[in-house]
Amino acid sequence: MITALVLVPTRELCMQVYEILQKLLHCFHWIVPGYIMGGENRAKEKARLRKGISILIATPGRLLDHLKNTSSFQHTKLRWIVFDEADRILELGFGKAVEEILDILGSRQINHIPSNGKISNSVKCSRQNLLLSATLNEKVNHLANISLENPIMIGMDQNNSHIAHTLSVGNVTSAYVIDGDLKIHDGFASQTVENYNLPSQLVQKYVRVPSGSRLVILLSILRSLFEGKTSQKIVVFFSTCDAVDFHYALINEFKWSPSSLQEVKEQKFVSCTTFHLHGNMEHDNRRKAFQGFNVEKKALLLCTDVAARGLDIPKVRCIIQYDSPGEASEYVHRVGRTARLREKGEALLFLQPVEMDYLHDLQHHGVKLEEYQIQRCLDGFALHGKNFYKKSISLETHPWVLFLQKALETFISTEAKLNKLARNAFCSWVRAYTAHRGELKRIFLVKKLHLGHVARSFGLKDQPSWVGGSHKNEAKKRKKYGLKINSSKRRKTS
Repeated sequence: MITALVLVPTRELCMQVYEILQKLLHCFHWIVPGYIMGGENRAKEKARLRKGISILIATPGRLLDHLKNTSSFQHTKLRWIVFDEADRILELGFGKAVEEILDILGSRQINHIPSNGKISNSVKCSRQNLLLSATLNEKVNHLANISLENPIMIGMDQNNSHIAHTLSVGNVTSAYVIDGDLKIHDGFASQTVENYNLPSQLVQKYVRVPSGSRLVILLSILRSLFEGKTSQKIVVFFSTCDAVDFHYALINEFKWSPSSLQEVKEQKFVSCTTFHLHGNMEHDNRRKAFQGFNVEKKALLLCTDVAARGLDIPKVRCIIQYDSPGEASEYVHRVGRTARLREKGEALLFLQPVEMDYLHDLQHHGVKLEEYQIQRCLDGFALHGKNFYKKSISLETHPWVLFLQKALETFISTEAKLNKLARNAFCSWVRAYTAHRGELKRIFLVKKLHLGHVARSFGLKDQPSWVGGSHKNEAKKRKKYGLKINSSKRRKTS
């Protein structure tokens, strides 16, 4: 019989909460933890529910599925419901599912019963709901209104809070931790402070990189960070699943020889164990990647924002945000994977020249970044025994950048599978870039970009019009000016 329910946004967080519960409940064998989530075998989950679970951790979609279709799912004695990372649950589009879950469990507040009047016939019992959220917004406010009765808000000292929106949860009692003491008062004070307090041991930097040189700079920095290190864990965030797949394949397959001598064997350019993680992967592959990265001492994880919230990944030394996170709160969530429990950590943000205004947006939230000296990193590489020390050389014309870019383009063009991954990654990256909302649209404006240079950042020699079928502007221009398009070339790249 389910006594407590913990609702989480992602499968990785579901597994992490379950594993921690197993450790905590080791001596309390009568309390049985369990989990249900997308990607798992429904029949096995049904059997576990029939056998009996005391504390259930679940993702919203699979939980709703079992509530509707599994008769052995008994929840009449449910006493606690915890919404963990509630803001992320709603961001992933589970808002309607959560409302249905509340209706079935009989936890929707009377003032917010749906228009159809459908509500659970389950026995009404004393129940406590907890809503945990790193950021508060209108959607979280709505969820709080329909799921919490006379809530108490517990947070940091208002002067240190990073709540950026004014909420209107009815009959709220607020409690704040101030200098170690819990201060409680009635009413919800208007919150206008937008600053984020990040750990003092976190070193935050940005690197200004021309669009066409991004791939070369990323691989060079990774090689530099892993070189000679016996223990180093790095997480790189991308905006799309296709970009993760492409860079994962490239890093695993791209090899080079540091010497011009034939007897020197080629080796992996980035010498470390590499994992990748995103929402389109099979469940077993996601679990293996997450668990594998956790136990490795020297490893690289390429991922989307599926790994940005709630996960406690031990010993991560550096976070690289290759693609911009968008809102400042997402930046904070990403860098929160390092510098945990007073350990040191580094964060590096990639920015193109047209995106530099993003630094002002971060500063507005109290986040300040120093510039990363990329020139030193590039000068430290030797090409056939020759180093580069000329400080006047620009980034785009640096011999190392030119050499590595040419090597990457040649390698990608000769590998059919990798070339296809690069094309898919380019198309999805452009689509994601146009999806920025609000004020960020002014900073991340696709019209400011040279798509030919963007294609180079994926190791592509072709013009963007040949890469993505959705980019029809080039074809229209050619048609307008009477230029013929090579039909064989079109067939080859379609």
